[in-house]
Order: sequence, then structure tokens, then C-alpha cells
Amino acid sequence: MPTSTARSTQFLLERFSPKQILSIAAATRRINVWEGAVSSGKTIASAWAWMMFVPTASTTGELVMVGKTKDALYRNVLQPMMNPEIFGELAAQVEYTPGAVTCRIFGRLVHVIGANDIKSENKIRGMTCAGAYVDEATLLPEPFWDMLLTRMRAVGARIYASTNPDAPTHWLKAKFIDDPVQRASMKVFSFELDDNVHLDPAYVAHIKASNVGLFYKRFVLGQWVAAQGAIYDMFDHATQVVDIVPMIRRWVSVGIDYGATNPTHAVLIGLADDRRLYVVSEYRYARGTANVTLTQADTSRRIIQWLDDVPQYGRVRPQFVVVDPSAASFKTQLHQDGLSPVAADNSVLDGIRLVSNLLANRQLMIHRSCRELLKEMASYTWDPKAALDGHDAPLKQNDHGVDALRYGLATTRSLWFHQLRRAA
Repeated sequence: MPTSTARSTQFLLERFSPKQILSIAAATRRINVWEGAVSSGKTIASAWAWMMFVPTASTTGELVMVGKTKDALYRNVLQPMMNPEIFGELAAQVEYTPGAVTCRIFGRLVHVIGANDIKSENKIRGMTCAGAYVDEATLLPEPFWDMLLTRMRAVGARIYASTNPDAPTHWLKAKFIDDPVQRASMKVFSFELDDNVHLDPAYVAHIKASNVGLFYKRFVLGQWVAAQGAIYDMFDHATQVVDIVPMIRRWVSVGIDYGATNPTHAVLIGLADDRRLYVVSEYRYARGTANVTLTQADTSRRIIQWLDDVPQYGRVRPQFVVVDPSAASFKTQLHQDGLSPVAADNSVLDGIRLVSNLLANRQLMIHRSCRELLKEMASYTWDPKAALDGHDAPLKQNDHGVDALRYGLATTRSLWFHQLRRAA
């Protein structure tokens, strides 16, 4: 053990919450899991417990630290471990160069592993491990976790893992946390956001205001809940569908979901003087009964014509034209026709969370003329089959307008986020 144990203990008592300290002391099982809300202190507590274990781990096995990627592991865990403001004088005992495949903790060699696909299990195949730290366990492929368990062959080997909650059918929850046989060899520590007593109250209020529905239950309350039903159930048609749009101070974007055989849908988004975002107009083309497929040049021309004659505004050229990233050739066509398109940020769940928060906080309004988008806002639902498999995914139907909306907002967030009115 490190010679500075007394000073480290005093640092722990001063900087950590009671729940963090209790979890560190109780993490004595073969598998120790910290799960719960964002910013609740679970990652720091699990990393501290891991640091306390490393000097005592058997020297007959390897030590490993695992994340979805090495960069994510560094950002989430290793960087805080090397920060004296967070880990005190223990931070000096961690040596790591970002991107490297190994680090040293108290002089012990530790392998740093990214496990982002099913083939990652090969990285630990054949190892005899004395201990492992796993960051965001739910993001790892199940075969990797299964292989890691079989590698814990040294006497006294332990796993320390942190994770945000996911669907209750996720393999980590269903096959380990909720399984009585597996649970017998585990300690599971559950955290809510309010358990972190050292957070700035303003930050806590911001996190609570920035998450609604599914995301509030997971990221604030730390609950394992399924994504089910309507995705945008917080959208209030009576108050968020408008007939009059205030003066637009900045045309933010056009979001485009391009379809060759499916509908093409585009939405025009502006930031108004009341510091809300407005979907002012939409363009949509579907083959319908005419069964006429437009060329990419035809579609590009029609979108430009639409932007040349936006009702009440005339010619509009927003700062960004954001296109479905899979439509690379259509993006080229738009560029040839005089627009400056960019590929959309297509992080689906992050984008849905962003739109949900804007809707819940009454920071996003939709003009009544956007009829097709409004239909989709009511019918956009979570995929029940994906939920049964432990995944979150929207049902891929009637989603062209909501995808275009997500593209246009998520990709341009830095332009408008700090200009919005405060959440009610």
C-alpha cells in the first residue's frame, strides 16, 4: 500500500461524498459495479477503489483498464486519476501518455484496452488477469465482458466497473446485476445525481432541466428503464405549434433527410428575437401516386427554389445546410448548385435527447404550415423489438422530418445554445 495512506484517507473524507466513501470501503467482491446517474460520483469512486487495489493485486497476473476506446478511457478515468485536484497526492502515482497501450499505477504495468466491437475479445484472449477496471461497462460488447470474466484467474482477482444505466433488458442488468447466482459474487453500488453532495447546485439544476422522460430517469435518477412509447411525448401541440413566428434574428440551418426512393424532407430553423428556436417552413417530396422519382439535381433545384421563396421571408440562406451523412453524392450536388452543405451529426440518441430537452423547456416551436413534420412528431416511437434486445432505437418509419430536425439542431448546437432563453 502507498505510504501516504493517512493523508489520502483525510483527502478522501474531505472531497468525497459519504456514499462514495462507503462504496470504496465495501468494494471487496470479485465483481464491483458502480452504476447510476451522470456526475453522481460513481466513476471517481470506482477509480479510487481501483487505485487502492492495484498495489495489493497478485503479481502472477496482468492488470488491465478497459473502455470503449482508449481515448474515452483516458478522458473519463485516467485523466481524473492524474489530476491532483481530484486524487490529491495519489495522482503522482499514475503515469500515462494519451494513446499509449500501457500505463503505470504505483509502478505496476497496466494494459490500456479499447473494446468497441465484438473482435475486441481477442485483445485479452490468453491473459491471466489479476485485476481489471472497466469504464462504461454497458457500452462494451457482451462477448468481451464474458471473456474478461474468464481471464480473472489470479488469486484474489477483481473487476471494478462503472456504468450509466441502460435498458433493463441490457445484458449487464439482466444477466448479471439481476441474476441471483451472478449477484452472489458482486457488489453493486447505485447512485443518483443528488448523491454527489459536492456538486454546484446550479449545475445540478441545469442537469435536471436538461433531461426529460427516459433521459431524466436514467441520467438523474439512475434508473434502468426501457425506451418505450412516443419519443416526443413532451411536445405540446396546443402551445408549441404557432401561427406567427417572431422576427428571426439568425437563420441557423436547413436540416435535410434525403431519400432517393423514400421521401426527402427539409426543415428551415431560425433563432427568433424571443430567444426560442422555430421551425419556420418545411420542404417535402414523396413519389405518391404519380410514382415519379426525382434526380438529385431535381431535388437540389427544388430545395433552392423553396429557400428562394419562404412565406413571409422571401429568399433565405441559413448559415448551415445540414445533410444526412449517408447522402454524400447529394451533398456534392447541393455544393455544385451554390449551397455549402455539411454532413450531419448523426448521433441518434444524443440528438433525440437534445430535441426532447428543447421541447420540454419550450425552447423549440413549430409553425403550423409544417404539416408533415407535425404528423411525425406525434407518431415517432421507440422500437419495441430493439428494447427487448437491450438497445434504444427509434422505429424506422415516418421519421424523415424528425430526422431532418435532429440533423439541423444537433449539428449546429454551438451556434444557438447559449443564446436561448432560460428554461422555464
